[in-house]
Amino acid sequence: MRVFHDRREAGRELARRFVAHRPAGDLLVLALPRGGVPVARELATALGAPLDVFLVRKLGAPFNPEFAIGAIGAGGVRVLNDEAIALLGLGERDIATIVAREERELARRERLYRAGKPPLDLAGKTAILVDDGIATGATMRAAVAATKSLGAAQVIVASPTASREAVAALERSADFVVALAVPEPYGAVGQWYEDFRQVEDQEVLELLEA
Repeated sequence: MRVFHDRREAGRELARRFVAHRPAGDLLVLALPRGGVPVARELATALGAPLDVFLVRKLGAPFNPEFAIGAIGAGGVRVLNDEAIALLGLGERDIATIVAREERELARRERLYRAGKPPLDLAGKTAILVDDGIATGATMRAAVAATKSLGAAQVIVASPTASREAVAALERSADFVVALAVPEPYGAVGQWYEDFRQVEDQEVLELLEA
């Protein structure tokens, strides 16, 4: 099964796919921070397209933040995994607590990454949403919904690796889904990279300024 060396190598491979089959329209590459930014930087450079961040936050389950019960995005978009919520026996108060915490982090990242920038203008554009990997798809589905609500003419999801389940779910909401590797069983995103060190805020800022 395909394992990428690091996010930048994965981004270059993704870029080759898009250069060979360039989407139509006025392109804008939108990275899901933080892990999606190094991947998206390579894609944006290859396409000669502007790069920005699109802020969404996974709603992690209590006692296991890596297990997504949903996600929130710009404009008040909220996607919930009702099956996971029922399985964990979470009530409205539990969900409200998690949402409030992630809304604070969403606001912090908005101030940090997009300080001084005008709001995203997606009207009529072809938006390419990029992440380093898609396990459940909850975060990306929130991003797709939010991007469409902002008037994008076409929404394309792009990732070096994704689970079969996530691809199937995203194909029902996005216009196109591009995933270079769809291994099963999937597990965690990090197992499909040799180097999966955490991307820090400073690296995100440097890549956005490059």
